[in-house]
Amino acid sequence: MQDAEILLVEDNSNCEELALRALRKAGYSNVAVARDGAEALGMLLGEAAEGRGYNEPDFVLLDMKLPKIDGVGVLQKIRSDERTKRLKVFALSSSEDPKDLEECRNLGVLAVLSKPLNPEVLRFWLSEEPVGTARQ
Repeated sequence: MQDAEILLVEDNSNCEELALRALRKAGYSNVAVARDGAEALGMLLGEAAEGRGYNEPDFVLLDMKLPKIDGVGVLQKIRSDERTKRLKVFALSSSEDPKDLEECRNLGVLAVLSKPLNPEVLRFWLSEEPVGTARQ
């Protein structure tokens, strides 16, 4: 699924560049970027999502520490909307806090991926679409 459409939600420009580089190395180039939770929700659920130039992504790579609306808030809105409740979401986090990881699992993320992203880990999770939640 190298032609997959991916939404990267990342507020840190250095982390964004590293993630984009890892995605390119993993063979993914069709990536849209949102820089905060509100922008991500606008892309997924707002006017742009209503057929005005934005397609629903195949996957979302969601940083959990975001301005405006944090990752948990974004996930809650994604899961509560009929249009996006089955959207494949991977959490991006540098947190090792078990509470944070449990919250991600409860909101149905496919995996919690550590930063900086590893191209091989990305290739595995995005192309194989494994079932279950894991910390990588």
